Amino acid sequence: MNTIKDIDLNLLVYLDVLLRERNVTRAAAQLNITQPAMSNGLKRLRNLLNDPILVRTSEGMMPTQRALDMQEALRTVLYSVEEMIQPVREFEAATSDRVFRIMASDYAASTLMPRLLEALDEQAPNVSLDIMTPSDISFHDVENGKVDLAINRFEKLPQSFHQKVLWQDEFSCLIHKDHPLLQNYTLDEYLKAQHVWVSKTGFGVGVGMDPHDVQKLGWVDEALDKLEQRRHIKVFTRNYHVAMYLARQGLVATLPTRAAALYESDELLVKKEPPFTIPGLTLTMIWSPLLQHDAGHRWFRQIVADTAAEE
Repeated sequence: MNTIKDIDLNLLVYLDVLLRERNVTRAAAQLNITQPAMSNGLKRLRNLLNDPILVRTSEGMMPTQRALDMQEALRTVLYSVEEMIQPVREFEAATSDRVFRIMASDYAASTLMPRLLEALDEQAPNVSLDIMTPSDISFHDVENGKVDLAINRFEKLPQSFHQKVLWQDEFSCLIHKDHPLLQNYTLDEYLKAQHVWVSKTGFGVGVGMDPHDVQKLGWVDEALDKLEQRRHIKVFTRNYHVAMYLARQGLVATLPTRAAALYESDELLVKKEPPFTIPGLTLTMIWSPLLQHDAGHRWFRQIVADTAAEE
């Protein structure tokens, strides 16, 4: 039986990166070591665990079941070690020039960021934000602390992430003031109108939309599907401002109320409650356990949460 004193603990770091990258060359690059050194590490891991760890398949290198079973516990151990050895430093917001990197959906960026910038100008005038879209990053980027926060609506999250709900939101319709729908605002007339679809959630590079794939169309169309109804979507966009601009051109935009409120004062648009029930959405921020105890990150999480709580 192996004991901790008999094990090169660097092998645990190797194993963690190998399971994430599933590629010896990329794993070596992550740790800034040579490919032969990583190959040797994999060989030693196989001898230590009496398991292949990674097996070559037609889809590339795939982890064995034992390797998958170890992965979550391994990440927990390494997170704990990372936290333990981090130096304790105070964060001086007034003088800091730190750049905080945020993945924010277009909805979150439009509704939260302007007020967040006002708060930063008051408390930390030299702090900067690097705002990225969901297609710019992956869960691995968040998990590894390369991104400070991800702010979006999430269906499922890895258990290792920390998270905080920022707000709940409902849905509204933006309709041109001269649109005939306003003369008879019913579900039937709503369905006859031409609509602009807007959404941007999740991680990774997006793909084209299929109007018949209700599960991927999201909140509005899932609610209609439960009524055995379907709307006519003329335009698909991932940008809320584009959707709201197209509402000025005559398309009906059904979108979260906080986003619709940005154009509430537009004299060409009328904001209405949808003529059917749409379940609300939850905006959540998530972050890596590696950043949980960082003083600057704690301060930043708090200012984001305080800004979101303001009405």
